[in-house]
Amino acid sequence: MSPIVLVSEGWLLDLLIEQEARDRTTVFNVDLLARRLLHAIAWLMRRDDLRGLSVGLFGDSTGAAAALVAASRSDSVHAVVSRGGRPDLAQPALHLVKAPTLLIVGGLDIDVLALNRSAFAELGCVKDFQVVPGASHLFEEPGTLDAVVALAQGWFEDHLANDERP
Repeated sequence: MSPIVLVSEGWLLDLLIEQEARDRTTVFNVDLLARRLLHAIAWLMRRDDLRGLSVGLFGDSTGAAAALVAASRSDSVHAVVSRGGRPDLAQPALHLVKAPTLLIVGGLDIDVLALNRSAFAELGCVKDFQVVPGASHLFEEPGTLDAVVALAQGWFEDHLANDERP
């Protein structure tokens, strides 16, 4: 599955139903995931209690690519965090992303580190690249997810701080 956190309310959203998640071609269909995410963002922005708030997106794996593609197509997205993500899968859209973007990668995840470094160079927005030492792809090592939480929380606080929350 490709979960995305919609930070305005802290909601977790699966962009694929269970049956779709079993199909690897659907899991890697970044455009489909981004379109669904954009529909969810549009729905949020139509809610009276959320209208006008900034949206922060947190994604991993292909969900991170979908978040970046969505951010390249929506002015409602004001911050993106990718954790062990595949931003390289969003390559055609990377230079269009305006939302401040944080890429977080595990120090032991050599292949994904290289993919993220390449994608990072393509981003033209405010950006940061953080490596969590001793972390593998899933950040299963003790303390590594805590490091991710601290980095993501700081990023969202810095870039969504001007929101007037209801």
